[in-house]
Amino acid sequence: MPVHPSQIDPELRRRGTLIRRIRSARTEEQLRRSSALPGPVDRLLRRRVPAGLVRSEEWIRRPDGSRLRILVYRARDARPDAPGLLWLHGGGYVTGAPELEASSFRPLIAGSGAVVVSPDYRLSPEAPYPAALDDSYAALVWLRDNAVRLGVRPDQIAVAGGSAGGGLTAATTLYARDKGEVAVAFQMPLYPMIDDRGETESGRDNDAPVWDSVTNRSAWRLYLGDLYGSADVPAYAAPARATDHAGLPPTMTFVGSLDPFRDETVHYVENLRAAGVPVEFREFAGAYHGFDVLVPKASASRAAAAFRDQWFGHAVRTHFAPQS
Repeated sequence: MPVHPSQIDPELRRRGTLIRRIRSARTEEQLRRSSALPGPVDRLLRRRVPAGLVRSEEWIRRPDGSRLRILVYRARDARPDAPGLLWLHGGGYVTGAPELEASSFRPLIAGSGAVVVSPDYRLSPEAPYPAALDDSYAALVWLRDNAVRLGVRPDQIAVAGGSAGGGLTAATTLYARDKGEVAVAFQMPLYPMIDDRGETESGRDNDAPVWDSVTNRSAWRLYLGDLYGSADVPAYAAPARATDHAGLPPTMTFVGSLDPFRDETVHYVENLRAAGVPVEFREFAGAYHGFDVLVPKASASRAAAAFRDQWFGHAVRTHFAPQS
């Protein structure tokens, strides 16, 4: 699906054109290099805590003895019995850090008093699948086990994230459903990276800004390792391969019409609805991957943020899942 500039929302076009010139069709090696050393902007953002929030750091011991760092964000005026939100950062499974997305979940904390737990999960150049999923699920279990200490309602634990974080959201809730250890009240996998096959119309030959088909294949190769291109890829790695969606939690998602993930997001929504899962979904015309973060003042971005925040408020009032 080649993308002509005229197809891009006019408010998103200028930023998209610039990004397309400097960051497109990335190889595995280029993605590896991008994850190796954070740049000065990254370093600055990692130190910054958005106004009105407090951040603390915790550590989880992995089975192999190594430690997983997780960050806990909450409002300065913390409320009792708050919803608990596991937030999984994006970055194509290749790069990213929890500190870089605090501005994305800040409105959710401000509106509900939610406590956000965000793990610094292992990235694919360091450790391919299932490392990121294992870390995400470990953080989910930790959130459940520490709910009372954190001031979180044990019956209102949710999972959310965008892009690869959306893919990990779908994978983690699927894994939690099957293991039966943690009840997830609702999920928000935003424009999720969930299909390794690249066979959808939107995923083939897509050269849209930010994230294109070439970069997508490179990222999946890094994440799946020897599994890439085989029929043995599990649904916990690529949730688009799941065949049973019954019992998954109420879901909200959105995607841009030019995003390579557009079709896989639509198929995921259709499968959830067919299984009786309550779903709210919107598609934004002329929008590329990550548009809401990259051009936050655009009309489409403001509409997407309002949709997300309003649904989250509705979910906090409506959706609960008692722990067994």
